[in-house]
Amino acid sequence: MGFVASDSGGGNFKRVPSGVHVGRCYSLIDLGTQLSSGQYGEKLQHKIRVAWELFGEDEEGKPLTVEFDGQEMPMTISKSYTLSLSEKASLRKDLQSWRGREFTEEEAKGFDISKLLGAYCMVNVTTSETNGKTYANVANLTPLPTALKNSKPAGVHQNVMFDLDTPDWGIFDTFHDKLKDAIKRSPEFAKAAGHTPDGGFGDMDDSAF
Repeated sequence: MGFVASDSGGGNFKRVPSGVHVGRCYSLIDLGTQLSSGQYGEKLQHKIRVAWELFGEDEEGKPLTVEFDGQEMPMTISKSYTLSLSEKASLRKDLQSWRGREFTEEEAKGFDISKLLGAYCMVNVTTSETNGKTYANVANLTPLPTALKNSKPAGVHQNVMFDLDTPDWGIFDTFHDKLKDAIKRSPEFAKAAGHTPDGGFGDMDDSAF
């Protein structure tokens, strides 16, 4: 399964405002093996992208929505993770914070990430600046407060899951070009599509997703 993590050893842009927002996981995308670079050099890692639709208001009291095809839709935010539940993995840290409890040794041997689809949480969004541009980032995730569990906002975006083990090419065709190009660079895409990747890994990093 492409979504089982384990401990193995363009157009007008409206930025999501900082703050803690109600979120619903609506998208899980298998990015395949990607070349990542960091303080310890380059490494190949299996990546996934998790996305949430957000509910609530910004600091001016305006709803967290954007217009899409003439319809007001909840704003969305995503974060890419290495598909790993090792002790230091960001995915493990965020999932434990989201669940409100740590993984048992047995759970860490294989957790089906697809269970997240449709699940609610609180998404803490912060902003950062890089090369003069401001970006919204998922800082951490926490459980939905008890008071909100019986009054969750209904989901608006259609649930989307793309798994390179069993790819739905109709779903793939709906992705924007930058995301498609990133997935195409993975060997898993080459295997699924029956041809060699376009070019190679190049200098892709998390900012591409």
